[in-house]
Amino acid sequence: MQITMKNAPLSTNGQPPVVGNKLPDFKVEKADGTIVNMVELITRPTLISVVPNINTSVCSISTKRFNSEVDNYSGINFYTISTNTNTEQKNWCAAEGVKQMELLSDAHHDFGEQMGLFVEDAGIDARSIWIVDTDKKVIYQELIQEMTDEPNYNAALEFLNEITK
Repeated sequence: MQITMKNAPLSTNGQPPVVGNKLPDFKVEKADGTIVNMVELITRPTLISVVPNINTSVCSISTKRFNSEVDNYSGINFYTISTNTNTEQKNWCAAEGVKQMELLSDAHHDFGEQMGLFVEDAGIDARSIWIVDTDKKVIYQELIQEMTDEPNYNAALEFLNEITK
């Protein structure tokens, strides 16, 4: 997939899943160092916000925005996945007061590689939003073409409102 960062062209390692496809199996690391796979994470409808680097402004804004919405969706899992280590993520959460949204580390790139989101030249995953049902099927996706752009929060949250009615 072709994307840009500050208008410079980049490529991911493949094509991400499309709406209607199941997520590929992947592994990420929780804050406590536990390695978990997709089946263990997707226990109910789930929003996954993928950010390239939690320590940058757009990634920080995005994660804080979704963190502020978690309490409005009791039946939905909310995760942010970044290529930062779990220590970097814990430090960021403590500094920013983020307690609701669970951050997951893709420092080993398994998630990004399996999803076709890994940008090898930059060592990051492409910014994207995913909503997945309990069958692990993609029911919503937003692939952000310019990595410095924010996602369409309202569209993702409106979609959650529709599925939680």
